[in-house]
Amino acid sequence: MSDLHVYKPSKIEPKWQEKWFSGSAFKTDESAAQPKYYVLEMFPYPSGQLHMGHVRNYTLGDTLARFKRARGFNVLHPMGWDSFGLPAENAALKRNIHPSEWTVSNIKKMKETMRRFGWSYDWNREVTSCMPDYYKHQQAIFTDMLEKGLAYRKKSVVNWDPIENTVLANEQVVDGKGWRSGEPIERRTMYQWHFKITDYAQELLDDLKLLKDWPERVKTMQKNWLGRSEGLKFHFNVNGWDKKLEVYTTRPDTLYGCTFCAIAPEHPLALKTAKNDSEATSFIEECQGMGTSEEAIEKANKKGYKTPYTAIHPLTGKELPIYIANFVLMSYGTGAIMSVPAHDERDFAFAKKYNLPIIRVVARDDVPEDECHTLSGTIVNSDKFDGMVNEEAIAAMIQHFEDNKLGERTINWRLRDWGISRQRYWGCPIPVIHCDKCGVIAVPKEDLPIELPQDVNFNTQGNPLERHPTWKNCSCPKCGSEATRETDTMDTFVDSSWYFLRYTCPQSNNVLNKPDVDYWLGNDKNGGADQYIGGIEHAVLHLLYSRFFTKVLRDLGYVNIHEPFKALLCQGMLIGNTYQTASGEYIYPNMVEWKNDKAFHKETKEELRVLSAEKISKSKNNGDSPDALIDRFGADTLRLFILFTAPPERDLEWSESAIEGAWRFINRIWELVKRVKDDKTAIPEFSTLENREERDMLRLVHKTIRKVTKDIDSFHYNTMVAACMELANALQTIKDNASTNMLTIRRFGVEKLIQMLNPACPHVTEELWEFLGNNTMLCKESWPEFDQKAADDEEITLVVQINGKLKGRLQVIPDMNKDEAIKLALEEVSEHLEGLTIRKEIHVPNRLVNIVAN
Repeated sequence: MSDLHVYKPSKIEPKWQEKWFSGSAFKTDESAAQPKYYVLEMFPYPSGQLHMGHVRNYTLGDTLARFKRARGFNVLHPMGWDSFGLPAENAALKRNIHPSEWTVSNIKKMKETMRRFGWSYDWNREVTSCMPDYYKHQQAIFTDMLEKGLAYRKKSVVNWDPIENTVLANEQVVDGKGWRSGEPIERRTMYQWHFKITDYAQELLDDLKLLKDWPERVKTMQKNWLGRSEGLKFHFNVNGWDKKLEVYTTRPDTLYGCTFCAIAPEHPLALKTAKNDSEATSFIEECQGMGTSEEAIEKANKKGYKTPYTAIHPLTGKELPIYIANFVLMSYGTGAIMSVPAHDERDFAFAKKYNLPIIRVVARDDVPEDECHTLSGTIVNSDKFDGMVNEEAIAAMIQHFEDNKLGERTINWRLRDWGISRQRYWGCPIPVIHCDKCGVIAVPKEDLPIELPQDVNFNTQGNPLERHPTWKNCSCPKCGSEATRETDTMDTFVDSSWYFLRYTCPQSNNVLNKPDVDYWLGNDKNGGADQYIGGIEHAVLHLLYSRFFTKVLRDLGYVNIHEPFKALLCQGMLIGNTYQTASGEYIYPNMVEWKNDKAFHKETKEELRVLSAEKISKSKNNGDSPDALIDRFGADTLRLFILFTAPPERDLEWSESAIEGAWRFINRIWELVKRVKDDKTAIPEFSTLENREERDMLRLVHKTIRKVTKDIDSFHYNTMVAACMELANALQTIKDNASTNMLTIRRFGVEKLIQMLNPACPHVTEELWEFLGNNTMLCKESWPEFDQKAADDEEITLVVQINGKLKGRLQVIPDMNKDEAIKLALEEVSEHLEGLTIRKEIHVPNRLVNIVAN
């Protein structure tokens, strides 16, 4: 039996963590008779230290997992590690240790912190993406995709980081610089492995309708990233070139306004120009110093180089200049565009710079003739299409081109195939072999995994696999000749695109064990993990790639589901004050003291500059480490603070005073439990209670159970905690010399309060549960049930209106029938109806009666 002399989380929390661990309290299997529930938070990169964003994410998920277990569900709540990637390789260079050693060490440290928070993970299902027992199966999936034509190798234009010596995704290029190195990136053309995600573009768009429990903004972001558009694909004949210049446009209504064409620096016509033109070569090299992202293109100063070739306008026959332009990408569309300066701001700026004609073909009275606009209007200067509105002209223009075999209606996508090649060591090896005789050959599945060599040299730049003396040398599995392994490794987004499936069968010798997958995720298009929780920053790529992988694995026969996650919660950021000295040094919040609304350094007494509402980050020291905060406040206090201070989807502002408020509330519960230990436990029937105060107190207990149950199910964690606080306050008002019934109700209420707080504060509630004489762990107890009759109000307020204006209020029994409610309402406002004729009576049950009269 525990001693409740004083609340000491440093003693209580390790005690219960050990009990849960040694008792395998959260181990899950598929044999349970209860309904299943799969709750998952995005797995972390093992950097060595959790940050408070992780703590918020995992506390949200753990609260739901504990609640669902108590509600009778067989809950799968796993955790693992997204453990490949550049940081580990960079750490190897910096610290002279192997990436695997650094990664394993970090995982150990982070697991220790996770355990301190009491998150109820089934560690028997842990997956680590850098381990061969995981990436072996990823390599098998790759070979399946290669066989189906969904994986292929081709030359493409990429972002090249000259410091990291690897390809970067567009999203890893910030202001034209590598996101980690900070150095300007280069644009290179090189062989890359790709996944054919474009084959699934339409399905990825259509199946957004299946995601009824995803945030609308996430679905909108995905829709925009997919970028489906309908338009016209046609070509210009080119003077001096034996090929045609193909273009695609969504605005064929503006075609008569086209005054020049622009091509990407990597376009075949640009390369032909550069063959005998050193200035063109220099311009192309300059363009290759830019990023390939849309952001980089939009921010760049628009530049062009005029080629000696001209395009023939397909409708007017006019010759149009062709420019190599730094704002055209080979990877988007055809690498060539028709430019209409009057109705495209980018083209307008370019035309002004190079003194090119600007022909207005969409008229509007509210836009001056010499200004660019992209708005709708009436078509002008366009021959037989004059007088049409935009939509009409688009349809007519496409029809004209198709009738005359000049072009065709085409669906285009912003989405491009996923380039997965990375020229680094610490990633999943791509399981192919290059043979001079046989070409590119997939490694046979029986020879997987292709493991990374341990004896690598990180002391020189470039990919260590490329320079390894023996690893890349092998025999062709088809003809036996000397061959070489692929030295590119996979983008780490691949690792995180299917890990949620592997959690269902982490020990399987196959890629997936289908019965286990079907059990946890379902076996039809409406299946998927029941709840996924993670940051909005992953709303596009990670979630899009996971959706793509799910569909690929379905078509390969591994799963039956169409989408990975049925419900999605994107939690808000953790923000807080940043404190800065005059010299620019950032100061930790625990080194700050406030006087007269000003912040000062506790030790130096220097007044500090306060920057409010900034994202908490290690670089600005505006958030203490989770371990340090547990040492100060305890895990339960931090968990309660996270849940109570803001709704999950909103930003949470860091507040030491709010943390202290959570600490005080836990201590109030602690003291309350000490008071009720000797109270009787046999709760009287609600219907037998005649005392109004006793009935009201018992009603509040049942109403709170009903509200908390509903709030946790709908992620209203802040109002859930608020309801528990309200009940605690009420129970505290009951005096120790109250009636026997009231003391019994107090004991009952406190027990139910502890159960309701358990998902939020699992350690302290386990301790209090034990103190009250219970012999089972609280995490194994069923969720408290409420009595519907006891939870309902005895009376409700019925508003009475005349012609929509408030005229009275009535206290009536709940669910009063319409006739009785109208009768009482008419009696209540009879004096206001004198001289009026009643035309209509409107009854809204349990809310109002409105009398329409004149």
